[in-house]
Amino acid sequence: MYEKITPPNTGSVISFSEGEPIVPDNPIIPFIRGDGTGVDIWPATQKVIDAAVKAAYGDERKISWLKIYAGDEACDLYGTYQYLPQDTLNAIQEYGIAIKGPLTTPVGGGIRSLNVALRQINDLYACVRPCKYYPGTPSPHRYPEKLDVIIYRENTEDIYLGIEWRQGSEIGDQLISILNTQLIPATPEHGKKQIPLDSGIGIKPISKTGSQRLVRRAIKHALQLPKSKRQVTLVHKGNIMKYTEGAFRDWGYELATTEFRADCVTERESWILSNKEQNPEITFEENARRVEPGYDSLTPEKRKEVAKEVESVLGATWETHGNGQWKEKVMVNDRIADSIFQQIQTRPDEYSILATMNLNGDYISDAAAAIVGGLGMGPGANIGDTCAIFEATHGTAPKHAGLDRINPGSLILSGVMMLEYMGWQEAADLIKKGMGEAIAKGEVTYDLARLMTPPVDPPLKCSEFAEAIIKNFQ
Repeated sequence: MYEKITPPNTGSVISFSEGEPIVPDNPIIPFIRGDGTGVDIWPATQKVIDAAVKAAYGDERKISWLKIYAGDEACDLYGTYQYLPQDTLNAIQEYGIAIKGPLTTPVGGGIRSLNVALRQINDLYACVRPCKYYPGTPSPHRYPEKLDVIIYRENTEDIYLGIEWRQGSEIGDQLISILNTQLIPATPEHGKKQIPLDSGIGIKPISKTGSQRLVRRAIKHALQLPKSKRQVTLVHKGNIMKYTEGAFRDWGYELATTEFRADCVTERESWILSNKEQNPEITFEENARRVEPGYDSLTPEKRKEVAKEVESVLGATWETHGNGQWKEKVMVNDRIADSIFQQIQTRPDEYSILATMNLNGDYISDAAAAIVGGLGMGPGANIGDTCAIFEATHGTAPKHAGLDRINPGSLILSGVMMLEYMGWQEAADLIKKGMGEAIAKGEVTYDLARLMTPPVDPPLKCSEFAEAIIKNFQ
């Protein structure tokens, strides 16, 4: 099955059932070292993970690692331009869970991004990015500890699907002509809009299936959180892109109020229920007036429609969600994407899980990571129904490669996510404890050390930071 890799002699394969992993006590897990600083951060990460598993479970559990290849290291072994060999794809599909360091995106033709390719080939539709502050980590924000969010970013659709045509290309010009002369004129709401003839063209597909399977994972995650954090916010730009991003919002609400009806309440429903709880005799019309801004200025038809909505919500949910029961449910709300950028800074403690499409999620996850200390402290996972890949969220930083100085925190915390996904929570908790205490004591690499007050001198090496985390398990 494999050309240039050899699976370990011991260990078992992870299987999946209904989208969840079934993990043996001695799983085989492939790893990709990564390009650039991967040569430094992977050995540190492996050492920490192995030490945590040993400390938590003794000899009862152990990971058997399988080295696989991607990026520049793959080209060295498999040949020029072999950035993503079939061996690697086969191993990930066979063993189910993998972890990887940063990879170089090839310049020029071929694969646009190795990271995107791995997600699309394995249908890893949920990019999961927790952003949580570890006390002592330097941050440009005054109260970074208030931010504790998990971003669920759809991974396979939106403009990242990569369907586009260069300006001046034959097919691109044909598409513009068809749009300008046939499709736009046939759609009255577009009026007399025209696409400039010298445009590049891209397609932005957002599907109901893709949207709802992402939101489904986000809601399931929220159900595992403490009651105060059971909230899913649908992030979108649906006020402008009504049939793509607006549809994402609508499909998210539809899922919450059908498949998860017993477990979820929407923000608008909570207002309606709360109004009746405060005044059991309130009419549908008065309830509607309190829920809908500018109710009295609406047309009679629109006012009747809102009152009918109130009646429908109360009829469907009062027995199961009324009298305060809704406060025990997962709250599902939505926010416009540009608003979220300011709200995670000005009102960070009001948010828990943010579910969003691909491009918005790319922006928001990096912005949130900056608040809690930067990408060096930002873990990431790409999860599907039969596979998951955990990864460092930063680039390869080649100028630092081999110097044993880079911060391995992102990949180590991605390892924490992997252990949690496997159900090995005790080992994951040890790493979080060890890292938190190391940072609080100023035992950090140069990127954090230089920003601390006062600066830490000398900083720890990459390998020394791993040792400090392990030392602080106890």
